[in-house]
Amino acid sequence: MSAPALPPLRDVIDTYGLNAKKSLGQHFLLDLNITRKIVRQLPLQPGDTAIEIGPGPGGLTRALLEAGACLTVVERDRRCIEALTDLQQHYGENLSITEADALGIDERSLTSMGAGQSLAWLVSNLPYNISTELLIKWLKASPRWWRGMALMFQKEVADRIIAAPGNKTYGRLSIISQTVCDVTKGFDLPARAFTPPPKVDSTVLVFFPLEELECDLSVLERITAAAFSQRRKMLRTSLKAIFGDNTELALETAHIGPTQRAEQVSVTDYQQLTRLSEYFTAQ
Repeated sequence: MSAPALPPLRDVIDTYGLNAKKSLGQHFLLDLNITRKIVRQLPLQPGDTAIEIGPGPGGLTRALLEAGACLTVVERDRRCIEALTDLQQHYGENLSITEADALGIDERSLTSMGAGQSLAWLVSNLPYNISTELLIKWLKASPRWWRGMALMFQKEVADRIIAAPGNKTYGRLSIISQTVCDVTKGFDLPARAFTPPPKVDSTVLVFFPLEELECDLSVLERITAAAFSQRRKMLRTSLKAIFGDNTELALETAHIGPTQRAEQVSVTDYQQLTRLSEYFTAQ
């Protein structure tokens, strides 16, 4: 879709007084070359349903609309909503604006747009202060309403999400994310790419859901919480909260050494422990 003549994003910020609010974790992306690159991380086609969280003045919003998305944006900042309403005048029914807190909204209510699709692409330059909480919410969504996600995180959070066993950043977030999705790194962005610049660099990650969950997520969360709450202890000790006297037998059955520590165990091994937990905790 060809882009209409729109004012520069810096003019939009000036017109509506959109000074970024620290309380909302706002850091705006104004370079349309970057926002278009984010959208290209997904195989989004014209007419596809998409949801954007925290659009701010609308840089990423413009790129999504240029790509032909039937887009719903979720924004809680009234100043930004006024600016987005002007954008809506150019794109009409292809842009829907919802004033809400993303942590509290049921996104399934937003996915009825676009060629009758029931699943949406999710794209966001996430507010850093709630990015992990939002990701966990979306990973645990049941039924799943999204078909793929391109999300911007603080780089250290992104590193935790994609970390492999043995890495110091590997932990519960790595395991849950990689159990639900195939997660890949899109690209890094330096702090100077944002207005105002944050204190850290950022990373775009791309998530595509795996066809089937290998285990019960709620049980996996309990097991990883027990393992990583005592990260330096051996699993035969830290997992007693889950398996009790059957801990070493459960570890042996899963082919995990009892003296291993939480960060040494693979995602698939944690999934195996989760599947075994129903049997061993019932003994």
